[in-house]
Amino acid sequence: MKKHLLTLILLLAAGTAAAQDRPRLVVGIAVDQMRWDYIYRFYEDYTHHGFRRLLDDGFSCENCQINYIPSITAIGHASLFTGSVPSIHGIAGNNFLLNGKRTYCCTDTTVQTVGSNTKAGQRSPRNMLSTTIGDELKTATDWQSKVIGVSFKDRAAILPAGHQADAAYWFDTEALCFISSTYYMPELPRWVKTYNDRIGNEIKQKARKDNKVAPINLIQYEPYGNEITVGLAKAAIKNERLGQREDITDMLTLSFSCPDITGHRYGTHHEKTRAQYIELDKQLADFFDYLDQTIGKDRYLVFLSADHGAANGIRQNQAHRIPSDGFYIDKEEPALNEFLKGHFHLSASSPNLTNNIMDYKVVLNRKNIASAGLKEEDVTKAIVDYYLEHPAVLYCFALKDAATAPVPAIIREKAVNGYNPQRSGDIQIILKPGYYGVWKAIDDGTTHGCWNPYDCHIPFMLMGWHINHGITSAEVHITDIAATICSLIHIQMPSGSIGEPVIQVTK
Repeated sequence: MKKHLLTLILLLAAGTAAAQDRPRLVVGIAVDQMRWDYIYRFYEDYTHHGFRRLLDDGFSCENCQINYIPSITAIGHASLFTGSVPSIHGIAGNNFLLNGKRTYCCTDTTVQTVGSNTKAGQRSPRNMLSTTIGDELKTATDWQSKVIGVSFKDRAAILPAGHQADAAYWFDTEALCFISSTYYMPELPRWVKTYNDRIGNEIKQKARKDNKVAPINLIQYEPYGNEITVGLAKAAIKNERLGQREDITDMLTLSFSCPDITGHRYGTHHEKTRAQYIELDKQLADFFDYLDQTIGKDRYLVFLSADHGAANGIRQNQAHRIPSDGFYIDKEEPALNEFLKGHFHLSASSPNLTNNIMDYKVVLNRKNIASAGLKEEDVTKAIVDYYLEHPAVLYCFALKDAATAPVPAIIREKAVNGYNPQRSGDIQIILKPGYYGVWKAIDDGTTHGCWNPYDCHIPFMLMGWHINHGITSAEVHITDIAATICSLIHIQMPSGSIGEPVIQVTK
């Protein structure tokens, strides 16, 4: 009897130990606008200690797909860390409708800037409706864990870190320093002020060397922008002792924004894009070495993904006989309203029946529709019919009817997942492959936001604590990433999560 009782006690103890087995530090990395194929396109230029280390020592999910539209920055960062989609977590775009008004995703006028005299710190995660990995980690550890978010962009620091984050830091492009908001703290920690002083001197030196270029451009389009971001991340680890407390798991979210800025301006195949990824690889190698030395090689868990990909540029496509062209948003909005006034026999001076086209969604002006004595369904049908005749458009449908729209299932699912009735537009426009929205003129740059693989096929790689080397081509989704991390560290999935753990990683 005593032998059986002892066995039971040992089994229970083992189960408890397994449940509490966690890494010292979880690091979630997002590379803004990183197409999946960049892993291999620049492979020969990478060192053995950055992206290659993730491949050689870690696990790579080669077919990770974004399962909603639009595929853009704020949504991507929210979805990565909530395991959810815009229809649930509420971040329906970089800008979306809030109480009927177009609103920036992280705007919060109830808080103030910490670290500068600008308004760039009037930001918080309050518009996001779901918890994140970090939120659930803090709850699981009775709020002993620390969670900090770092990025060049505010939304890429704030949304991944979540509601309960101890801090989020982003770069103020006017004041040229890292800042935060009173949502997190009354003033910057001394170590952040010291770091800002150092990089402030470096920025001044760079500006003196090339006085024809604005300092912010020197930061954004050179490796320096990523360099100061990872530098702040290392400073956070050191000064906040992240991952260095016994039996406590902390989390750092780190997003590299500069690849997106470069990609928009120069495109997917420009030398500046290649050069930035080569430098980013070196910066990752240095960061991983820092984690090895500070936390311990097998004591941290790191995962890397992207918020979205990017289309090959229109000019590039056309030069190589690939069907491609622009959807001129600045012209489309007035042209659509002019058509509607003529269609419904309204005067040219009558109020517009639509507000704008937002992320390939037409936003109806219900007040003006009612004032004109029209029915919403009639206006919707007229818009759908109009765009079905458009040379750049493949499909068009009312989002409230998206679940039954006569379109391929993959597009229908992405539209449903991306539609938040209180925050999104009303009518979805699906462009032909190779087409994307442009303003005024086509240039050598690119953008993203559509359902296509070039915008939605992203990397997902893990390395470190309890990660075995491997690779899978099984389809997984951006929404599976949070579920996978939560399963590995034995905490509850975020409150809006719809993902499933990738069993090839967690088995």
